[in-house]
Amino acid sequence: MKSTRDYHWPEPIVRVQSLSDSGICTIPTKYVKPLNDRPCLSNFSDVNIPTIDLEGMNNCKEISEACRDWGFFQVVNHGVPPELMDEARQVWREFFHQPMDVKQSYGNTPKTYEGYGSRLGVEKDAILDWSDYYFLHYLPAYLKDYNKWPALPSSLREVMEEYSKQVVNFGGRLMKILSENLGLNEDVLQNAFGGEDIGACLRVNFYPKCPQPDLTLGLSPHSDPGGMTILLPDKHVAGLQVRRNANWITVKPASHAFIVNIGDQIQILSNAIYKSVEHRVMVNSTEERISLAFFYNPKSDLMIEPVKELLTTHNISPLYPPRTFDQYRLYIRTKGPQGKSQLGESNKSNPQHDKCN
Repeated sequence: MKSTRDYHWPEPIVRVQSLSDSGICTIPTKYVKPLNDRPCLSNFSDVNIPTIDLEGMNNCKEISEACRDWGFFQVVNHGVPPELMDEARQVWREFFHQPMDVKQSYGNTPKTYEGYGSRLGVEKDAILDWSDYYFLHYLPAYLKDYNKWPALPSSLREVMEEYSKQVVNFGGRLMKILSENLGLNEDVLQNAFGGEDIGACLRVNFYPKCPQPDLTLGLSPHSDPGGMTILLPDKHVAGLQVRRNANWITVKPASHAFIVNIGDQIQILSNAIYKSVEHRVMVNSTEERISLAFFYNPKSDLMIEPVKELLTTHNISPLYPPRTFDQYRLYIRTKGPQGKSQLGESNKSNPQHDKCN
């Protein structure tokens, strides 16, 4: 297995969008998941993750319960203008429909993942996901390089600068609520992330049409290794599934809502009071899908461990050893999405009990 220090992918990169556009009827074998890992495309129920009105009277309590019980929730009335959310989705959809030579000029490497990509992990002969993506940095400021942000469509950089600023502000508001819900001062979690010196980055996921969506996934099961993810889902096409005990719950996005999920770093800081939860993405045979995952992360070289004040107050022992976010991030960049193994936890599905809802 190559290290990410080699800065090269183990095999030639194939763009999934190109495969889809070629009109193939059968997907290549390297995208076919093992039988027990394939999605269930039927029998969906009305179960959904909690939806929370940030202007509501009980939103703090509802967020606390969602973080402890689900690890996921939707937020409406969050303060980010709906028209800005629509513009953000649209400029990225336009980017993915640029000519291939335009997109290829932003092709990424395992060094930082920044740019146009089609795989995670550097393990040779890995089973791949049916998706392309674009990854870019926003914070810290010294990592933000506009030359790596697409120049086309021409409005993309301006739209994404404003969108990123608004989402970071929203993330800061949530961090205060999460901290207070643990019985801590509102700035404790934010300070553990580095105060104003946080990390923030964006992964735009593009899931092309797939002729055999029952055999593959757009993104394999994983928990997010960072702090908190603020997802702008596709406006029309569902695909995100969240693990709930032995079930996979298909998320039904509310109009102009953000889907928020707890990442591994907040699970560590809260000593597992808040849970990061496995999720995955299905693909579609008739419609492409796009989503924008904004990662609100700790400063990468800070030591992350359970908050000492929390341990003392509840007289409990730490469940996790100190480790930097960089160490967690390196794990998933090397191996790709593999459940919650970066936390030393195994949530591998039981083929006898794993269900879709």
